Amino acid sequence: MRLIFVAVFGLLYAIAGGVTVTASAREKKPAAATQAPMPGIDAQALTILKSMSETLAEAKSLSFSVRRAFDEPARNNQPIFYMVGSDVTLTRPDKLKIVTSGDGPPSEVFYDGRELTVFMPRDNLAAVMTAPNNIEDMLEAAFAKAGFYLPFVDFIVADPYKAITENLVSAFVVGKSNQVGSTTTDIVAIANPDFQAQIWIGTDDKLPRLVWINPVSTNDKPRSMIEFSNWKLDQAPPATAFTSDAAKKAGRMEFASPSGPIEKKK
Repeated sequence: MRLIFVAVFGLLYAIAGGVTVTASAREKKPAAATQAPMPGIDAQALTILKSMSETLAEAKSLSFSVRRAFDEPARNNQPIFYMVGSDVTLTRPDKLKIVTSGDGPPSEVFYDGRELTVFMPRDNLAAVMTAPNNIEDMLEAAFAKAGFYLPFVDFIVADPYKAITENLVSAFVVGKSNQVGSTTTDIVAIANPDFQAQIWIGTDDKLPRLVWINPVSTNDKPRSMIEFSNWKLDQAPPATAFTSDAAKKAGRMEFASPSGPIEKKK
């Protein structure tokens, strides 16, 4: 999403050009190697991204599993990798549920169109905030208030294409793969000034299957992976799926950032 980490990704690359030396020039200094121009924005790549985005945006309800891998530096600066898994369910425009497990404390997120609740079952605590009545505005408000952010946010907003392609400087088709998501995928590489990434998108179902992301200007988290599976479209869950009795009975805590208000990204 434009506010959060959107503009997601891409992959800039350069190919060194060869140098040809004629027989008469063999005694001369070889010319400096030339560099091929950086790839621009390819129409075929945008077509694939648009088809994926329309598939996601047109679904009234979505559910999927997402697994994220990322690394954090250890005390000796060795990258240590962590895995986080989530099951996501949403109904447009105002229902969202995320149950997260993995390397770290589990959490459950419930949004019912009126309140956003982040429940920590191990501690039996829930952070609650009054929220706007649509997913996009809720995510913006939660980020502004507490830095709450979803790594896969660009794939669940109302207009994924706009979010993913904002500020693009590069987009091209890498090729196809039959090694991701148990299906054939089209691989698209895209980049903006902040992020580079590759996205594997189902050739037939037009659903995202895998994303690799690299930030351009920081080494704090040099790599991040998001893997999607178990897609279900337009299988609407009951409204009760977006509330939790356990979260309602838990201790309440303020929904706020530990470091104070978050400055909105431009």
